[in-house]
Amino acid sequence: MINQELLAPCGLYCGVCGILSASRDHNEKLKGKLAAAYGLKPEQIQCSGCLSNSLFTYCRVCAIRKCARDRNLEGCHLCKDFPCAHVRNYPFAEARERIMAAIPEWKRLGTEKWVEQEEKKWQCPKCQTQLFRGARRCPKCQEPLPV
Repeated sequence: MINQELLAPCGLYCGVCGILSASRDHNEKLKGKLAAAYGLKPEQIQCSGCLSNSLFTYCRVCAIRKCARDRNLEGCHLCKDFPCAHVRNYPFAEARERIMAAIPEWKRLGTEKWVEQEEKKWQCPKCQTQLFRGARRCPKCQEPLPV
Protein backbone atom coordinates (compact mmCIF):
# COMPACT_ATOMS: atom_id res chain seq x y z
CA MET A 1 0.00 0.00 0.00
CA ILE A 2 1.31 3.43 -0.93
CA ASN A 3 1.93 5.93 1.85
CA GLN A 4 0.12 9.00 0.48
CA GLU A 5 2.19 11.34 2.68
CA LEU A 6 5.24 10.45 0.55
CA LEU A 7 3.69 11.53 -2.77
CA ALA A 8 5.33 14.92 -3.21
CA PRO A 9 3.30 16.74 -5.89
CA CYS A 10 6.51 17.78 -7.67
CA GLY A 11 7.53 14.19 -8.38
CA LEU A 12 10.46 14.07 -5.96
CA TYR A 13 9.07 10.95 -4.30
CA CYS A 14 9.66 11.23 -0.55
CA GLY A 15 10.09 7.47 -0.13
CA VAL A 16 13.62 7.84 -1.53
CA CYS A 17 14.43 11.25 -0.03
CA GLY A 18 17.63 11.62 1.99
CA ILE A 19 15.97 14.03 4.44
CA LEU A 20 13.20 11.55 5.21
CA SER A 21 15.68 8.67 5.38
CA ALA A 22 18.03 10.49 7.80
CA SER A 23 15.09 11.60 9.93
CA ARG A 24 13.31 8.23 9.99
CA ASP A 25 16.50 6.23 10.62
CA HIS A 26 18.01 8.70 13.12
CA ASN A 27 21.12 8.73 10.94
CA GLU A 28 23.16 11.50 12.56
CA LYS A 29 26.03 11.24 10.06
CA LEU A 30 23.68 11.75 7.12
CA LYS A 31 21.83 14.52 8.99
CA GLY A 32 25.17 16.30 9.40
CA LYS A 33 26.00 16.03 5.70
CA LEU A 34 22.54 17.21 4.63
CA ALA A 35 22.55 20.05 7.16
CA ALA A 36 25.85 21.30 5.75
CA ALA A 37 24.53 21.06 2.18
CA TYR A 38 21.38 23.03 3.05
CA GLY A 39 23.04 25.50 5.43
CA LEU A 40 21.06 24.21 8.40
CA LYS A 41 21.67 22.55 11.76
CA PRO A 42 21.45 18.73 11.96
CA GLU A 43 18.40 18.94 14.23
CA GLN A 44 16.56 20.72 11.38
CA ILE A 45 16.86 17.63 9.19
CA GLN A 46 13.40 16.31 10.03
CA CYS A 47 10.57 15.23 7.75
CA SER A 48 7.86 12.58 7.45
CA GLY A 49 6.92 13.32 3.84
CA CYS A 50 5.70 16.23 1.77
CA LEU A 51 2.04 15.64 2.58
CA SER A 52 2.57 14.87 6.27
CA ASN A 53 2.28 17.23 9.23
CA SER A 54 6.04 17.07 9.81
CA LEU A 55 7.69 18.89 6.91
CA PHE A 56 11.28 19.73 6.10
CA THR A 57 12.07 23.45 6.33
CA TYR A 58 12.18 24.03 2.56
CA CYS A 59 9.12 21.87 1.86
CA ARG A 60 6.99 24.07 4.13
CA VAL A 61 7.44 26.99 1.73
CA CYS A 62 7.51 25.04 -1.56
CA ALA A 63 5.57 26.88 -4.27
CA ILE A 64 4.92 23.62 -6.15
CA ARG A 65 3.41 21.96 -3.09
CA LYS A 66 1.25 25.03 -2.39
CA CYS A 67 0.11 25.23 -6.02
CA ALA A 68 -0.95 21.57 -6.11
CA ARG A 69 -2.85 21.97 -2.85
CA ASP A 70 -4.53 25.18 -4.04
CA ARG A 71 -5.60 23.40 -7.25
CA ASN A 72 -6.63 20.28 -5.32
CA LEU A 73 -4.30 18.11 -7.42
CA GLU A 74 -2.42 15.02 -6.29
CA GLY A 75 0.56 16.22 -8.26
CA CYS A 76 1.96 18.06 -11.24
CA HIS A 77 1.33 14.98 -13.37
CA LEU A 78 -2.36 15.97 -13.34
CA CYS A 79 -1.77 19.63 -14.15
CA LYS A 80 -2.40 20.97 -17.65
CA ASP A 81 0.13 23.77 -17.01
CA PHE A 82 3.15 21.49 -16.41
CA PRO A 83 5.92 22.57 -16.64
CA CYS A 84 4.98 25.89 -15.09
CA ALA A 85 7.03 28.76 -13.69
CA HIS A 86 7.10 27.06 -10.26
CA VAL A 87 8.93 24.11 -11.81
CA ARG A 88 11.12 26.14 -14.15
CA ASN A 89 12.19 28.36 -11.20
CA TYR A 90 12.76 25.54 -8.71
CA PRO A 91 15.86 26.66 -6.76
CA PHE A 92 17.88 23.41 -6.98
CA ALA A 93 19.00 22.55 -10.53
CA GLU A 94 19.53 18.82 -9.98
CA ALA A 95 16.12 18.48 -8.32
CA ARG A 96 14.52 20.52 -11.11
CA GLU A 97 15.93 18.07 -13.67
CA ARG A 98 14.54 15.15 -11.67
CA ILE A 99 11.12 16.84 -11.51
CA MET A 100 11.14 17.36 -15.28
CA ALA A 101 11.87 13.64 -15.77
CA ALA A 102 9.61 12.29 -13.00
CA ILE A 103 6.35 14.07 -13.83
CA PRO A 104 5.94 12.64 -17.35
CA GLU A 105 6.78 9.18 -15.97
CA TRP A 106 4.23 9.53 -13.15
CA LYS A 107 1.61 10.59 -15.69
CA ARG A 108 2.47 7.71 -18.03
CA LEU A 109 2.71 4.94 -15.41
CA GLY A 110 0.13 5.97 -12.82
CA THR A 111 0.90 6.36 -9.13
CA GLU A 112 1.38 2.74 -8.09
CA LYS A 113 3.77 1.77 -10.89
CA TRP A 114 5.58 5.10 -10.67
CA VAL A 115 6.27 4.57 -6.95
CA GLU A 116 7.51 1.03 -7.67
CA GLN A 117 9.84 2.43 -10.34
CA GLU A 118 11.17 5.18 -8.04
CA GLU A 119 11.88 2.68 -5.27
CA LYS A 120 13.54 0.23 -7.65
CA LYS A 121 15.65 3.02 -9.17
CA TRP A 122 17.11 3.70 -5.71
CA GLN A 123 17.80 0.14 -4.65
CA CYS A 124 21.26 -1.37 -4.31
CA PRO A 125 21.88 -3.58 -7.36
CA LYS A 126 23.95 -5.97 -5.24
CA CYS A 127 21.97 -6.46 -2.00
CA GLN A 128 18.63 -4.74 -2.82
CA THR A 129 18.79 -2.41 0.21
CA GLN A 130 16.43 0.55 -0.26
CA LEU A 131 18.55 3.68 -0.67
CA PHE A 132 17.84 7.38 -0.83
CA ARG A 133 17.93 9.54 -3.95
CA GLY A 134 21.49 10.64 -4.59
CA ALA A 135 23.19 7.87 -2.59
CA ARG A 136 26.68 7.14 -3.88
CA ARG A 137 27.36 3.90 -1.98
CA CYS A 138 25.16 1.28 -0.32
CA PRO A 139 25.41 1.63 3.47
CA LYS A 140 24.84 -2.10 3.94
CA CYS A 141 27.24 -3.76 1.46
CA GLN A 142 29.35 -0.70 0.50
CA GLU A 143 28.69 -1.27 -3.22
CA PRO A 144 29.46 1.90 -5.20
CA LEU A 145 26.39 3.08 -7.08
CA PRO A 146 26.17 4.50 -10.59
CA VAL A 147 25.81 8.27 -10.63
